Amino acid sequence: MFFVASKLFWMFASPIDLLLIAALVGALYSGGRYARIGRTVAIVALLILNAVAMTPVGLLLAAPLEDRFPEPPADMASPYGIIILGGAINDAVSRARGQSVFDEGERVVESAILAQRFPGARIVFSGGNGSLFPGPGTEALEAQKLLADLGVDPARVTLEDKSRNTDENARFTAALVRPEASQRWLLVTSAYHMTRSMGLFEKAGFNVIPYPVAYRTRGGQYGLAWDFDPARNINIFSIAMKEWIGLAVYWSTGRIDHLFPGPKDTAV
Repeated sequence: MFFVASKLFWMFASPIDLLLIAALVGALYSGGRYARIGRTVAIVALLILNAVAMTPVGLLLAAPLEDRFPEPPADMASPYGIIILGGAINDAVSRARGQSVFDEGERVVESAILAQRFPGARIVFSGGNGSLFPGPGTEALEAQKLLADLGVDPARVTLEDKSRNTDENARFTAALVRPEASQRWLLVTSAYHMTRSMGLFEKAGFNVIPYPVAYRTRGGQYGLAWDFDPARNINIFSIAMKEWIGLAVYWSTGRIDHLFPGPKDTAV
């Protein structure tokens, strides 16, 4: 039920959708009895949309998420295992085209590099089909093929192919591998997504070490990589807002223990 509700919410009530709806409704009412209110609503919505599209507001929202957990040191000891979160591969298009089509493919590519760096580590890919109306395939199967093409022995790879969101990633992976406190797991996911993921996996009983990838921002010391690409700016804004809303919802429903999980809150 939670999965369906979250999908429906983001389909119809994401911040960008709400702004577009507000602009349209305001325009429709701009010539009638409520013309003044309609024009005001339309103008405000369009001004906010333009600010999102033409300024680095999305980067400002994403930066605290991406900077929350640093990458582990290069000389870190070998972990017990490496967990790769789904969201890396578009499985439907990959199947249709006969090759791996990335959404955020850095998750798999960097994990393949880590697998070579830590040859004794167990590899777990967690990702089923996150669509509200799923097709026949799963992302885990596509990831298994890609990892093999990148040189990772399939015998090392365990697939968790039932999860549809990050909450299920954590719970289903825990049920599959039964983590112990003495086991240190690397968690590989996009940097903006790491904060919520760490909270969920720590809650599920993992002693988990963050390995963020697929950065959108350059980091505080380098400033904002701001450009005037409206599509990119809107995309980053949407991604960041989804994470901030997700953190609030997951915390309020007890799925994570801290509103903004950080290094001091984890079991590492």
